[in-house]
Amino acid sequence: MTDVPSTLVQTQAQTPTPPLWLLAELTYTCPLHCVFCSNPVDFAQHDRELATDEWLRVLREARALGAVQLGFSGGEPLTRADLEVLVAEAHRLGYYSNLITSGVGLTAERIDRLKGAGLDHIQLSFQDSTRELNDFLSHTRTFDLKRRTADLIRAAGFPMVLNCVIHRLNIDHVERIIELAVEIGAEYLELANAQYYGWALTNRDHLIPTRDQVRRAEAVVAQARQRFGERLRILLVVPDYFETRPKRCMNGWGSVFLTIAPDGTALPCQSARVLPGLDFPNVRETTVADIWYRSTAFNRYRGTAWMKEPCASCPEKQQDLGGCRCQAYLLAGDPDAADPVCDKSPDHGLVTAAVNAPGPDVRPLVFRSPAESRRLRAESAGPDLT
Repeated sequence: MTDVPSTLVQTQAQTPTPPLWLLAELTYTCPLHCVFCSNPVDFAQHDRELATDEWLRVLREARALGAVQLGFSGGEPLTRADLEVLVAEAHRLGYYSNLITSGVGLTAERIDRLKGAGLDHIQLSFQDSTRELNDFLSHTRTFDLKRRTADLIRAAGFPMVLNCVIHRLNIDHVERIIELAVEIGAEYLELANAQYYGWALTNRDHLIPTRDQVRRAEAVVAQARQRFGERLRILLVVPDYFETRPKRCMNGWGSVFLTIAPDGTALPCQSARVLPGLDFPNVRETTVADIWYRSTAFNRYRGTAWMKEPCASCPEKQQDLGGCRCQAYLLAGDPDAADPVCDKSPDHGLVTAAVNAPGPDVRPLVFRSPAESRRLRAESAGPDLT
């Protein structure tokens, strides 16, 4: 493994804290084709999935470091036949485990097996409150299936947690989405506005809401919180583009969250593959401890010594740690730049221009699929001149 430069080691006031949250992206295979999917646009080239024994080793090593929360995600994790084996090992190791799923493939029999293996929590995604838009956005006929799956989850005694990604095409339905959550007996509803990475960035012009839409949605959520109280806890995540200060990316680069991609690549966040000049380590080649504490990639943006102006002298730098590196690169072309969401950034105009854009142009929505992944990858690579 590449040694960490001494200048980077010196940026850390102390040894990094252990990863508390492990996201196991078991696969990029998915029966849905969502236009806002957070998977990398080039996911089709990362198809060599970790085997069962490799995932079991990752779970053990991460738990030995101190990880306690575990998310099984994808793609659709239910497409892995060994999911129950991984859940059982997670339970044995003492993780609190969460299945993040579209619900496709979650039969009553499989729920029973997962519960028997020790799964703690299931988060079910919807794309909208209506059959028509739910099925359009996922390019599948799954709304009725999701409703039935929600009943199965509740009947099995799992906490009922509903997630819906919010964007221009469904943000005006927030009130109805909340009503749907109440109808299916959800205890918790996450309304996560699309963040513009992966497929959401490809479709950004179609997905980014107007300021008025965001304000109306915030007002609807505030009223619903008063109405339902603890009966339904609602989390609304506002899109970064509508802020004037960035959030701490994943609560700080390499400080809490560790993502393992289906091919074993270790990432500080799901989108970090896009960053140039970083050689992200792979669990097939080294241990989780080496990755977390000693890899160049995980140390690159820890602390604040890496910062350029205006972040370097900003009195707020400890609060946001410079914001999101992926956002800085995707918008400003420089992963070391200030997150353009910040209104102190010289690139903030890129964000305001996106927010104030008149709306989508004539380009169609791009639905996530392996074929589209390969096409977009080929387009980004340019013509083959060899």
